[in-house]
Amino acid sequence: MKFTVTVATAAHEQYAKAISQLIQQAAIARGTGIAKRPPEYIRRKMQEGKAIIALQENQVAGFCYIETWGHRQFIANSGLIVHPDYRKHGLAKKIKKAAFKLSREKFPKAKLFGITTSLAVMKINSDLGYRPVTFSELTTDKDFWKGCQSCPNYDILTRNEQKNCLCTGMLYDPKEKESKKWNVRNQIKKYERWLRLKREAFLKKKQPILKIKLFAKS
Repeated sequence: MKFTVTVATAAHEQYAKAISQLIQQAAIARGTGIAKRPPEYIRRKMQEGKAIIALQENQVAGFCYIETWGHRQFIANSGLIVHPDYRKHGLAKKIKKAAFKLSREKFPKAKLFGITTSLAVMKINSDLGYRPVTFSELTTDKDFWKGCQSCPNYDILTRNEQKNCLCTGMLYDPKEKESKKWNVRNQIKKYERWLRLKREAFLKKKQPILKIKLFAKS
């Protein structure tokens, strides 16, 4: 199956409503980790050239957009989605790589970051040079964290004073040497266990007591 993965422009605005619906469906299916976006927001990202769209003929197969925070010191590749009919074709990785490339071209000095509950996304981010970090290393821009309000687990973030949640923070720093990059694939079993314990602890409204060394560079 062939896909066209490209920078979205105003010519793709006809797909904004379908993309918005896909994002909403993904948010419901995951139960966490993705903010809902109306069609108007999607169109604006297309007009600004800050989005990646994947098409299979004339159908939307996937999407991702760029957001800037903290006076453009931080960049987030957000809203990564793949239509259920087009999964298991490596499309998410292709879209994420394209969004990463676009971000680096537009904002070469900025740090790229994201928060996610998806182990698949963590693997992709790891391959691109991201590493897991505490929320204190991410942007302090209040508008970014307001975007979490649509998440059903927002109360976990607020009761932990924005220091922790079910999501894992990941960061790519262009100034960081390649030797310091982290690879989740080398610690996959350990990380899966940590995510499970983290979810169980937070959903029981307890602070997790985890002594697993997850952030070691590999």
